[in-house]
Amino acid sequence: MGWLDRFRRAPAPLPDPMEEALAAFRAGDHATALALWEPLARAGDARAQANIGACFAEGLGVPADAPLALKWLNLAAEAGHPPGQRNLAALFLRGGRGVEVDFARAADLYRRAAEAGDALAQDMLSWMLLEGEVMPPDPAEARRWALKAAEGGVAASMTRLGMLHHHAMGVERDVAEAARWWRMAAERGDADGQAMLGAAHHLGAGVARDGVAALAWLLRAEAGGSELARPFLNPVRAGLPPGDIAEAERRAAAPLPEAAA
Repeated sequence: MGWLDRFRRAPAPLPDPMEEALAAFRAGDHATALALWEPLARAGDARAQANIGACFAEGLGVPADAPLALKWLNLAAEAGHPPGQRNLAALFLRGGRGVEVDFARAADLYRRAAEAGDALAQDMLSWMLLEGEVMPPDPAEARRWALKAAEGGVAASMTRLGMLHHHAMGVERDVAEAARWWRMAAERGDADGQAMLGAAHHLGAGVARDGVAALAWLLRAEAGGSELARPFLNPVRAGLPPGDIAEAERRAAAPLPEAAA
């Protein structure tokens, strides 16, 4: 290669501080991530502001500090950054030293982020509309937002859709549709979805009655921390011979189906 060819070569691209910070954060090096985000945040980058705020809210790389979390998340939220709005809503929902609980503001922020397409905010808005503690209950509206969140891949909303269909909340009762949603959630690792799918197989509600499948899903759910699995585990196990129990345990320990990817 001649000197002119070397001269004409494009320079190597400069490293992207945001990508470097995200890589450090994913590797558990929160302090490095914060150091890279800080100049970006002070220059007005809403994404960096939201990330710094989330670190102060959760105590990642820095001591938890609710007022500093509020400062940075508020900047991101005012800039219209949906994850910043969502994380600020979570801060107002739980409060903290120096930050008062404000359900009305939390609900407003979740709605703004949901309307902007943030799937996790859509999931939270759906939950609040169903629980009725932060805002008046509205099962039909809860279902609408759960569908949007499910389209965005949020497994918790898939489980909630199953509950809505099973209990006829804002929709006609349909146990087969409920089981379909629980399977989608279960295969994506949602412990409550796994518990409900296991219960459905135990009862034959919307799916074939299958003790081995029931126990396998319930065991996964228990390992994932779902309280919903506990009432079903002993009755299901008691109805199975040792060989079926061993098979259920084998299935529960296996990787989830490829369809969950």
